Amino acid sequence: MKRINLSDGEWNIMNVLWADAPKTITQLTSALKESTGWSKHTIITMLGRMESKGAVRYDEGIRAKQYYPAVDQTETVLGETESFLDKVYSGSLGLLVNTLVEKNNLSKQEIDELYDILKRAEEELK
Repeated sequence: MKRINLSDGEWNIMNVLWADAPKTITQLTSALKESTGWSKHTIITMLGRMESKGAVRYDEGIRAKQYYPAVDQTETVLGETESFLDKVYSGSLGLLVNTLVEKNNLSKQEIDELYDILKRAEEELK
């Protein structure tokens, strides 16, 4: 898997495209205007960078380019997660969870979800 580094803003665009592609520049601007305040020109600039990185592609539409994600969402999220773990916690998932537990940042629901995930992982080892 080719690792693509996305900025926070690029993640915003990718999430819109992963949810409902294709999108034109006008549609992306409309979808992101309220949460980001970005202009059409900002979107165009970001799409150009993302195309250079291989994150998006486009087809020529009748009136406008139709943009699509060029990378898989699951693989991209996994790569970002692994990068974060390596950078912040030296690759230690245990250290991440311990930090969240110590700071009381886990709700009962999140603890239950973690138990379920760990139970599934344990079952797969058997």
